[in-house]
Amino acid sequence: MLWLNFLHFYQPANAASFTIQEALEKNYWRLLRLMEEHPNLKMTWNISGCLLERLETEKKLSFIERLKSLMEKGQIELTGSAAYHGFLPLLPESEVVRQVKENEKILRKYFGPRFKASGFFLPEMAYSPALSKLVKRLGYSWIILDELAYSAVSGSRPEAGRVYADKASGLKVIFRDRQVSSAYPPDVIWPLLKNEISTGQDLVAPVLTATDAELYGLRHKDQSAEIEKIVKEKSLQSSTLSAYLKTLKGKPETVVLQSSSWESSPRDVKNNQPYHLWLDKKNAIQVSLWRLAALALSLGEKYPHDKNYEWHRWHLVRGLASCTFWWASAHDFSKIYGPYAWSPDEIERGLEDLIRAVRSLADVKTKKDKLAAEAIYLKIKKLIWESHWRKHWLKTV
Repeated sequence: MLWLNFLHFYQPANAASFTIQEALEKNYWRLLRLMEEHPNLKMTWNISGCLLERLETEKKLSFIERLKSLMEKGQIELTGSAAYHGFLPLLPESEVVRQVKENEKILRKYFGPRFKASGFFLPEMAYSPALSKLVKRLGYSWIILDELAYSAVSGSRPEAGRVYADKASGLKVIFRDRQVSSAYPPDVIWPLLKNEISTGQDLVAPVLTATDAELYGLRHKDQSAEIEKIVKEKSLQSSTLSAYLKTLKGKPETVVLQSSSWESSPRDVKNNQPYHLWLDKKNAIQVSLWRLAALALSLGEKYPHDKNYEWHRWHLVRGLASCTFWWASAHDFSKIYGPYAWSPDEIERGLEDLIRAVRSLADVKTKKDKLAAEAIYLKIKKLIWESHWRKHWLKTV
């Protein structure tokens, strides 16, 4: 069988040092060793630019060097993305372009001046037709999406082994298998492999999974080392996504896709709320966070020559990370190896960077906007802790 495995590596740029260390010890080193010990194993990875920079800050350049070696051997390909994991559908185009170009700059820093990815990962797989067109203009040739983007329009699942093209942009599209990706993929792959071995019949269609890399150790305790077991099987084949696309024959089928994310539900899409985990109009915290974010963004556009502009940007991109808003959703992901998505500390981490982005600007003309930002900031603080103690406290302990 052919297993196409896409992994997304990400830790927020403002994450605590111990968080990076924990991800390395429980997750990242394991995946790196897996690839090194199995030279025929191939995957496509996305590593956010901000995580690469944090690995350098944490003096873990050996991880990057070993990753580079695997890339040179053709075992791993990297995709493009947004450097600081901003939630792109809700950001202005100018900010999206900045974060994509910054990610490209970071990748060239670590993997060579000529490095250019062909595939692109939209953070949270958050697709919109406008974003797809922008990604195409920035020089990418394919994107990976959840199958819901297809099935919400067509009423059927995309066919594995077929090449599709997004009607909005012309980008080739690869769809992940939602059901397998929502499980721990090795638990599904192993029975399929055993059946192939016992029957001698190969599984015709490839299995395409896409998950957070952190699933492999940090979020799921794989006590029986399932992934190490299945990659030893000779009947298992693997490929990078770009190499796989080159094997597909025929003209791509042009399809209309629905705005969605890898965590959208069919109900979200039907209700025209594909991004409600990041912006629910009934969620006062999220609405106020986006109001503060819009103000901070507008000030950066208005005062690009401010003497503290670089500090403004430093804080702004950290505050705009998708997790700032996601942790305010209070959605329960325990059935798919995730947490109860409520954390006042994580929300505040992003909130503090958003307000500091405003406070950083030195121009005296920003005083009125600063006072407006402080009022929003204090409102959010109050909302966070009132919600925590009244609604969420006992659900998170």
